[in-house]
Amino acid sequence: MRVTPVSARFPRATRHAVAVVLAALAAGTGLVGVSAQPASAAPPGIPSKATAQSQLSALTVAAQGSTSGYSRDLFPHWITISGSCNTREQVLKRDGTSVVVNSSCAATSGRWYSPYDGATWTAASDVDIDHVVPLAEAWRSGANSWTTSRRQSFANDLTRPQLIAVTDNVNQSKGDQDPSTWQPPLSSYRCTYSKMWITVKYNWGLTLQSSEKSALQSMLNTCSS
Repeated sequence: MRVTPVSARFPRATRHAVAVVLAALAAGTGLVGVSAQPASAAPPGIPSKATAQSQLSALTVAAQGSTSGYSRDLFPHWITISGSCNTREQVLKRDGTSVVVNSSCAATSGRWYSPYDGATWTAASDVDIDHVVPLAEAWRSGANSWTTSRRQSFANDLTRPQLIAVTDNVNQSKGDQDPSTWQPPLSSYRCTYSKMWITVKYNWGLTLQSSEKSALQSMLNTCSS
């Protein structure tokens, strides 16, 4: 039995809801076309629970800074990575399954599983590339004192688990919130999310608030390894 992909003629909110239902049905009935299984690729550098715990303990707890002066333009993205491919396109290829791109490196087909909510998408336009540690959050945590070059490197970091392809609506609902006020809707992914968040902040020398640290510790406690 073939499941028709969620169509672009429906509003995104409707498509999101349908995709979540179909993903759940597919997982239980063996339907072909929508899969709840993640792609083989994942953001690099996700640490073990033990390493993440050590990094969390080493992070500096400080009051959250101001967003005064903040602009996304101060974190230039997406930049060209290779040939005609920019950072977004690289992540779409990395995180997707059977991704086909055109001569401009734009994804024309493929399948993207969003680990934040368990939905699977067949149109790249339904997928956002999330900055795990949001740019505004980084600004409030120390990036306000960085050079533009360093902020560009942070916003396009492909060597750490800072970028991930997820459902656009879910990314937009997250905004610039830290884990004390927003966590992935799919609770089974919160362990991984906390490890990603911690190691990004650790490697980039960013601070965190006490409420943020408490939330991360609670999430990390759910990890088995």
